[in-house]
Amino acid sequence: MAGKVELFGVPVDLLTIDETVARCHELIEQRRPVQHAFINAAETVMMEDVPGFRETLRACDLVNADGQSIVWAARLLGVALSGRVAGPDLMERLLELAERQGYPVYFLGAKAEVLVAFEVAVLKLHPRLVIAGRHHGYFDDDEAVADEIRRSGARLLFVAISSPRKEFFLSRNLERIGPLFAMGVGGSFDLLAGVTRRAPRWMQDAGLEWLFRLIQEPRRMWRRYLIGNARFLGLTLRAWWRS
Repeated sequence: MAGKVELFGVPVDLLTIDETVARCHELIEQRRPVQHAFINAAETVMMEDVPGFRETLRACDLVNADGQSIVWAARLLGVALSGRVAGPDLMERLLELAERQGYPVYFLGAKAEVLVAFEVAVLKLHPRLVIAGRHHGYFDDDEAVADEIRRSGARLLFVAISSPRKEFFLSRNLERIGPLFAMGVGGSFDLLAGVTRRAPRWMQDAGLEWLFRLIQEPRRMWRRYLIGNARFLGLTLRAWWRS
């Protein structure tokens, strides 16, 4: 099995998307609480600002590099990643796996109306998928939601809540939630529900997904991408200089 490499203080798995799906399958079959995470430019900056966030990512069972900027930064730092593993792509592959294997899934996150549209879209693609339950992403009682997920009997949990909220929620409640594979998927529910659109492949390959998202939601995303990307570049250059 491929190993891990330290990137911005977080052990990142050196896996392609096919290898990641295979590893996820192994972890699901272990029937224990498992937390998956992604590291991208925004979360790299967040690790500098949010106490405990880096430690939470370090404790995850599986971490993928998401975002072309992370791949380029890794190359500059002398780290040969296997390429990016994008959140929407991995979620789709795991939904296929869940349908094929009969794994019940639970959807947590997004607005209530977006969650409904997302579930409709998912069932069109995967009509035999077993949906154990769902809950919107606006809640205060974490323990009650964790108990609800546990009672559902889900084997996979997809969490579409912003960082670092989703990572902290999973880290603090994973044992309470029980033996399942939990994965944060960011805005993937919005994409499949048709609320937002994904960048064309050429923009993804050119590392311009952030620009496509900024054009769609300028008021919401300008600070994250314009200021955040500049800070990420600074963090990358600092790590390069130190190395």
